Amino acid sequence: MQKTLAGRNRHGNTGFGWARRLRGVALGGSLLAPAALLAATGGGEPEMPALAERMMLLVIQLGVILFAARIGGNLFERLRLPGVLGELCIGILIGPSLLGGIPIPWAEGFGQGLFHVSPLLGAGNTPVSPELYGICTLASVVLLFMVGLETDLKLLVRYALAGGLVGLGGVISSFAVGALLGMWLLPGIMGGRHFSFLDPACIFLGVMSTATSVSITARILSEKRKLDSPEGVTIVAGAVIDDVLGIVVLAIGMGVIGASGGGGAIDWGHIGWIAFKSLGIWLGATAVGILFAREIGRALKGAGGKAQIAILSLGLALIVAGLFEEAQLAMIIGAYVLGLSLSRTDISQVIREHLHPIYLFMVPCFFVVMGMMVNIRQLCEPRILVFGLIYTAGAVLAKLVGCGLPTLLCRFNARGALRVGLGMIPRGEVALIVAGIGISRGMITQEVFGVAILMTLLTTLIPPPLLVTAFRSSAPGLRRGAPLPPELPVLAYRFPTPEVTSLLLNHLLEQFRVEGFFVHMLELSGETYQMRKDAMVINLTREPQTITFRCSAEEMPFVRMAMTEVVVEIELTLKELQQPLDAHRLLAVPGEEDVRMARRTRMGRYLAEKNLIPELKGATKADVIAELVHCLAEQGLVHDEAEALSAVLRREEAMSTGLRHGFACPHGRTTAVENLVCAIGIKADGLPFGAIDSEPTRFILLVLSPAGAVAPYMELMAAMRGVFDEEGRQALLSCRTPAEMLSVVTRRLG
Repeated sequence: MQKTLAGRNRHGNTGFGWARRLRGVALGGSLLAPAALLAATGGGEPEMPALAERMMLLVIQLGVILFAARIGGNLFERLRLPGVLGELCIGILIGPSLLGGIPIPWAEGFGQGLFHVSPLLGAGNTPVSPELYGICTLASVVLLFMVGLETDLKLLVRYALAGGLVGLGGVISSFAVGALLGMWLLPGIMGGRHFSFLDPACIFLGVMSTATSVSITARILSEKRKLDSPEGVTIVAGAVIDDVLGIVVLAIGMGVIGASGGGGAIDWGHIGWIAFKSLGIWLGATAVGILFAREIGRALKGAGGKAQIAILSLGLALIVAGLFEEAQLAMIIGAYVLGLSLSRTDISQVIREHLHPIYLFMVPCFFVVMGMMVNIRQLCEPRILVFGLIYTAGAVLAKLVGCGLPTLLCRFNARGALRVGLGMIPRGEVALIVAGIGISRGMITQEVFGVAILMTLLTTLIPPPLLVTAFRSSAPGLRRGAPLPPELPVLAYRFPTPEVTSLLLNHLLEQFRVEGFFVHMLELSGETYQMRKDAMVINLTREPQTITFRCSAEEMPFVRMAMTEVVVEIELTLKELQQPLDAHRLLAVPGEEDVRMARRTRMGRYLAEKNLIPELKGATKADVIAELVHCLAEQGLVHDEAEALSAVLRREEAMSTGLRHGFACPHGRTTAVENLVCAIGIKADGLPFGAIDSEPTRFILLVLSPAGAVAPYMELMAAMRGVFDEEGRQALLSCRTPAEMLSVVTRRLG
C-alpha cells in the first residue's frame, strides 16, 4: 500500500534536541497529571471515577500522546526510517509497562502512573482505557478508508496477472506459515494447551502476517528510480491485491471464528456457510460500491463545498463500517470497501485532501496506542522473544518465497523474483489493526499481541538494506525477450522562460476547473498536479520550463485541445496588453500611506553607507543605473554585473519606473545576487527618465532581488518610496556625504 504515511515528513532539530523534547514531554505529562485530580479511592469499596474526571484524564493523555507521536516520528524520519515505527516505539516507551506506569506520588489519581488503567474503567483485555481504545478504533476506520481511496484500480486491472499471482502466493504462504507456527509455538507460552489450525489465536497469527505495507519499499524504489520498473510495478500491484486478499482472509477468519465459537466441536458445514457468507458480503458490497460509485459521488457533490463532501464521505464510511461489524465482519473491512468504491471517482482526491488534518490527528494516536498496548517486560521474556523471532523469520520467508516464486511464471528471472519478494516483506498498518481487533475481543493474549508488534517492527527494518543491495546491479529482472510493462503516454511542452511556463500553467489549470475537473496539487516540491473528472485522470508535472502530461491514449486529444485553447487565450491577452496603458493609474506614487508604511517596517537593514551615492556622474538613465549596479558589485553584493544590469534594463524597456516629483525606482529579479540588495543615488540637476509627470528625475532607488528566492522585494520598494516624500526629498538634496544620506533615510524609516 502506498499511503499518506510516507507523506508525513517533517524537519526537526538534531537528535539531541529531540531527546530533550522527549524528556520535556515526559516531564510535562508528570506536571500536568495532578490537574486531573481523579476521585480518591478511600478505605471502603472503590467508586467509579466521575465522567468529568475521566474526560479530564483523556484530554491530558491525548495531549501527551500527540507530542510523543511527533517526537517519535521525527526521530525515526531523521534516521530515514518510517515515522510510524517511531510512533510505535514511543508508544511502548510511554505505555503502562514503562513510563506510563511510573507512580506520581503527589497526584492521588495518578498513584499508579499517567497511563495506568484501573479495573474500574472496564478496559477488558486492553491495557488502555476504553476512551483511548475508542479513539484508536475510530482512527483505524479513518486509516482503512484512506487506504481504500488510494487503491489504484486501474493498476490492479493492468497488472492483474503478475500482481495477482504475487499477492495470492504471498497471502496463502503467509497465512499458512503464521497459523502453523501458532500451532507449534503457542503451547509453549500458553501452559501446554493444544491449538488447532482454526483456533482463533492461530487464525489471527495467520491473518496478521498477510497484509503487505510497501510505503518504505516504494520510497526505496523511488530513490533508485525503479518505481516504474517491471519489479516496481509488480510490487505495487501485488501489494494492492495482497491487501484486498488480506481483507478477504480477515472476513473469512472472523466468520470461521464466529462459527466455531472459539473452541469445542467444529461444524464444518456451518463454517463453510459462514465463510461463503463473509466472502459474499465483501464481494457483493465491493461490486455494488464500484458500480454505483459515480452516483454516490454525484450525491456527495450535491452537499456543497469540498469540505462538506469530505465530512459526509467520512460519515458514510463510519455507517458502512458499523454495518459490517453488525454483520460479524470487522469495521475496517466496511471502511476499506467504501474507500475502494470511491477511489475511481473525481472526488477521491478532494476527500483525501480535506480529511488529511483528521488523519494527522487520529492516525498517530492509533500507532502510539498500539505501542502502549505492548507489555515490553513480557516481550523480553526468553520464551516469548524466541516465539517472536521465529514468527518473524517465518513471516519473512513466507513472503520471500510465496511472492517471489510466482513471478518466475511471469517472465521474471531469479534476480527479479528476489527483488519482488524482498519488496513484499514489510508489514504495517493492517497487521496492527488486526492485532488490535484480536486483543480487544480476547482472541489473542498480551504475549501474542507483543509478538505481532515485534514482527511488524522487524519486517519493516530488515528489507531496506537487502532491497538496496538487490537493485545495486543494473542487470534486468526479466528474462531475455520478455516484454516490458506498458507505460502511460507522455506529452511534454517546453516554453522559452519559467515566467511563460507559469503563466500558461495557471491558465491551463483554470481551464480544467472550468471544464468541471477537480484539480489537486499532489507534490508541493515538484509541482505535480492531478486533474480528475469522472473516469478521466490526467497527471501533470511542471518543471521550470516544461509542462508534462501523463494520461491514457484516449485522453490525449483532450489534453492537446486544452493546450490549444490556453495558447489562443494567452495570445489574445498579449494583444490586449499591447494597447496603451494609463501609467498614471497603474504606477504607485509616494504619498502619506507610503510614509506610514516606511515608518513601521525594518527595511533599513538593507542599507549601508557604501551603497549610497550623493552625486551621480551619469548623464543618461542607462548610465546612472549602470553606476548604481557597479557600486553594488564593488561591495561584492553582485557577482555578475552584466547580468544584473541586463535584468534592470529589461524591466525599464517594458515600462519606465520613473514616478512623480523626481523619484525613480529601477529594479529587477536576477540570478546575479544571492540576497536582496539596494542602492540609492542622487542627481541634483536631474536627468530624463521617462517619468509619468515628464519632470527630470533626481532620486534613484535601485533594487535587485534573487530570482526564484523568497525576499521582501515589493515590501522594500513600497517602504522606501515613503522616504521620498516632499520632506525627505528636501533633506536628501542637502546631503553631501553617504553618511548624511544614511542618517536621513534611517530617520525617515523610523
